[in-house]
This record gives sequence, structure tokens and C-alpha cells, in this order.
Amino acid sequence: MTTAYRQTRGRARIGVVVPVSNTNLEPDLAMLGPQGVSLHVVRSGGYDVDAIPDEKQMQQYSDSAADETVRDLRYCKSEAILYGCTSATLAQGPAYDTQFRQRIQDVTGVPAITAASALTETITGLGISRFAFTSPYVAKLNDLAIGFIESFGPRCVGRADTPEPWSNDAVTEAIPETVIAMAEQADCDEAEAIVISCTDFRAVEAVPEIERRLGKPVVTSNQAMMVWAVRTLGLPLIGSALADHLVSQRGLAKAG
Repeated sequence: MTTAYRQTRGRARIGVVVPVSNTNLEPDLAMLGPQGVSLHVVRSGGYDVDAIPDEKQMQQYSDSAADETVRDLRYCKSEAILYGCTSATLAQGPAYDTQFRQRIQDVTGVPAITAASALTETITGLGISRFAFTSPYVAKLNDLAIGFIESFGPRCVGRADTPEPWSNDAVTEAIPETVIAMAEQADCDEAEAIVISCTDFRAVEAVPEIERRLGKPVVTSNQAMMVWAVRTLGLPLIGSALADHLVSQRGLAKAG
């Protein structure tokens, strides 16, 4: 394939599992991905899209036909797999997340990451020891998410929950200005970084403004997955929003 054509596709294929009601992960990854990388998505159900997404819903989701769902990504020759629901395995704990990730790799034969693992690997990779946390999850699910991250060493020193439980539609439709306000609410002097969990939350677009206002790095679920993908596949970051907003600034990978 000539260089000109490789600028649009052919450099790498990334397979993505996305919840059926999620409409923000795909555009975020498309915005973050390096030139020449194509995304190949399978949508996954197994939860009640009309119910409040709490810990029971998310545990049910991660247990639903995961092998069958990711198996289909083999046929488009994906070179890495992103499991795009942070809370699904956050709600089950680190041991479950590790086993779940390994199962995806066993089924597909390629490297895989869950959004939960990507989040913790990015946080620890940045050397963050104290973080402020926010997400659109219910409070109990936030408790589990924070506990998950803290099990790897960092400590949560600030937090912002939603004022009331949000539906899947409410999460999807939240605008970046809402994310900015929640990050500011979560922040405190002790926090070294802001962590924003949830792949269906429009946090990526809010990152530059949050970092400008607070003077601290921001780690989001969707950015963290792309960080892992580019590092795992050895990809350059030319033309990537990720290079500007996270990776090149903080030494997690080099743009090329």
C-alpha cells in the first residue's frame, strides 16, 4: 500500500466493544486515533438501557455473552481489542477485570485492554499518587470505581457525584461544560490529577479546558484506552488529538 493511502487506513486495525446505548465512545476514539488507524466496532447488549446504570446492571453487562461478542472481532483482523465499558469490570473488582481481559485475549488471540485497566495503567504510569474523581455513575458505583483504582496504590482525595442518578440517555447527552463543572467540583489542592471515568461521557472534549483551569493533568477512560493502544501497537501519533492533550505532553509515548 502506498504512503498516500496509508494516511487514511492500513496502519493498524483496532477492535472495539461498545455498549449498545453508548454514542460517545466511537467519535472520541476516532478523534483521538492516529492517522491511518481504523476502528472496527461491535455493539454489545445484555443490560436494560432504560434502567439506571448501577453496579448490578454493569455486573450483568460484563457477564453477558462477552466471548461471543469479542469473537466476531477476529474476522476483521483486529490487532488489538478495546473493551469500552469502564464500569462493567470496575464493578466486579481487579481480579475479575484481570481474568476478563485475559479471556478476551484468549478468544481473539491479540492484546486486549478493558477501559478499567487502561484507566489504572495510565494513572500509575503518570506517577499519580493522589487523584480527584468524577463520573456520571451512581454513588455506589463510584465507590466501587474509586476502590478499584485505589487497590493499585493511588489515593482518592476529592470526588464529585451526580446530584441524582442519571439514566443512560442522560449520560450520553451530557455536554462537555457539565463535565468541566463536575471536574472543578471534584478538585482539591491535594489532588495531583483529575480522573474522569465512563466511556459514554463527553470528557475528551473537556480535557483542554479542565487542564487550563485547574493546571493539572486529566485522565479519561477513552483517552486511556487509546494511550494503551498506541503503545501496544507501536503507533505514531501524527494528527492525533491524543498527542496534544495527553501522551506527548506527559511522556507516556512519543509522537512520530
